Amino acid sequence: MYDLVFTIDQDVKRRASLSFFLNNHGTFAEPFETIDEFIGCWPKSGVILIHDEGNAVASLMHEICSRHTWLPVVAYSENPDPSRIVEAVLGGAIGYANWPGCGDALLDAIRNAGTRSGAAIAAGSRKTMALSRIEKLSKREREILAGMVEGLSNRLIGKHLSISPRTVELHRANLLSKIGARHSAEAIRLAIEASLPAFEPVVLDAA
Repeated sequence: MYDLVFTIDQDVKRRASLSFFLNNHGTFAEPFETIDEFIGCWPKSGVILIHDEGNAVASLMHEICSRHTWLPVVAYSENPDPSRIVEAVLGGAIGYANWPGCGDALLDAIRNAGTRSGAAIAAGSRKTMALSRIEKLSKREREILAGMVEGLSNRLIGKHLSISPRTVELHRANLLSKIGARHSAEAIRLAIEASLPAFEPVVLDAA
């Protein structure tokens, strides 16, 4: 299990009780009130426990991606709704715990984060690196890259987006340059690793 845990929680009593619990179970907990406060002393290792409220988990994962790094994140809340758990895990959290509530489950979540961190860090690092490169693209370039992932030709991409094949070709050349891809296959791999949204053709109204 991780020896160092960072807790992010705006509620001072809940934050204090969580830190007290973890410290009494052999894990040093460094508490933070907000994500911005945590950003000020970004660590190189450890696991992050964050209270799941509003878009806190999504904001933290975005910050992790923008920093080209990866730290395991465990979200928690009291009696969480299943939909919140699914949303947090799909968003990048490696686990979810009921707290205040079941202390054993919380410790298990931290322990599992350590067990899974090797493969997860590798996968997470690939995704964050891919995202950092894909984020350089314009909306149109992302649309064209999504079409490339679908295996569409320049002509079909252009037809769906109502632009010429030549324009598609120019966008393809630009996007390859922006993300530092040597060829289309590498760009497609990055798009898949970054979970680029699927290609959505423009639907034209019937005349």
